[in-house]
Amino acid sequence: MSKSSDIRIVDASISFEPCPFRTPLKFGGRVMSESRLINVEMTVENERGDRATGFGSMPVGHIWAWPSGAVEPGDAEKAMMDFSERALKLFGLIPESGHPLHLVFYVSAEYHHLGKTVSETLKLAEPVPPLAQLVAASPIDAALHDAYGRVNGVNSYNALSDEFMNHDLSHYLDEQFAGEYLDQYTLREPKERMPLYHLVGAIDPLTDADVESPVGDKLPETLSEWIAADGLTHLKIKLAGDDLDWDINRVIAIDQVATEAQAARGCSEWFYSTDFNEKCENEQYVLNFLAKIQEQRPEAYDRIQYIEQPTHRDLKSHPDNTMHNVAKKKPVVIDESLVDYDALLLAKEQGYSGVALKACKGQTEALFAAAAAQKFGLFLCVQDLTCPGYSFLHSASLAARIPTVAGIEGNGRQYCPKPNKKWAHQFPSMFDITDGTVGTGVLNGIGLGF
Repeated sequence: MSKSSDIRIVDASISFEPCPFRTPLKFGGRVMSESRLINVEMTVENERGDRATGFGSMPVGHIWAWPSGAVEPGDAEKAMMDFSERALKLFGLIPESGHPLHLVFYVSAEYHHLGKTVSETLKLAEPVPPLAQLVAASPIDAALHDAYGRVNGVNSYNALSDEFMNHDLSHYLDEQFAGEYLDQYTLREPKERMPLYHLVGAIDPLTDADVESPVGDKLPETLSEWIAADGLTHLKIKLAGDDLDWDINRVIAIDQVATEAQAARGCSEWFYSTDFNEKCENEQYVLNFLAKIQEQRPEAYDRIQYIEQPTHRDLKSHPDNTMHNVAKKKPVVIDESLVDYDALLLAKEQGYSGVALKACKGQTEALFAAAAAQKFGLFLCVQDLTCPGYSFLHSASLAARIPTVAGIEGNGRQYCPKPNKKWAHQFPSMFDITDGTVGTGVLNGIGLGF
């Protein structure tokens, strides 16, 4: 049975916005020096005849979402942009109205075929992979949720109960969720403040001695300067994953710099996450890494809050890469592998004890994963895709509405701060960082909250 709040798409448009980086970012052996934003504007109408317009924005993120040896980065970027345009047209063809969750669930069944079509059209060596599909479609997903909230005069996170949804979670996940709706896995008000995870890229300078070519834009240029300026307490460390000595030395060097900088500001407690970007050969590499850190720098080991996706993203093709032993020492979260509910179940079976949520995989998919992670008692964190401006606010709104998420990654201010300017005056607590936290309590408006 339809509801008066159900929506159909009346009009939609897509555009692409260049987003240069102030400094390059290296992760997983790959370097990014620029990005491009996919911006989607969508007008919807509910069953009462009301209309409103929503917005979604997300970086293309092809370097992360499609690190292929068979497809050049520039071709991958073009393919993902083409996918976005074609996916938007598919959404416009939906014959029925509904809740955004259901509309996305309905159209996403076509992503696999669409990924093949795009690659065949562009004569690429492989189809658009599932993760790249999700990233390319994510601004459409966001615009739908935002427009739905706006046309119904409600925050989108408060429109996830049986009052608004036509199906319970078992329709989208499995029978373990029979009779359950997303309202029991989300908060009615955003958390007031949340710790911000600052990224330490593989080539980011730690001290003045590491700065070869100063940017000179008045922003901090070293880790010690960032800690002092923003009062940071959470650092995400990018590691090589295929060079154990380098990884160990990098963590120790970061901990030495952080210890000195934190002492100068009178801070006695801070945390790390370590991200190998799936470059580790196997679980033993991670175990060796942890053992050496604990032996050489025990205080740094104690500060590691969780570990991100150490080994290859294709879990089915690498069943031996389990994480049972690592998970006994630290939470280990699935990231690149998480493309749907089945992937989450497989990761759990293989020993992963946590989930990294990302708005760039789609608001709908993130909400489903958040519910499943809570249901199964998994560790939860929210990370971004070097998201600036609107996309960062979207990512933050997600983190602020999931009960068990304790922090949020936000590195757009480091690498591509320009798009933040038009939002900073409206939400200063989200962009003016002084105590290592962001003021997410302001993300309480209709739509996605801002």
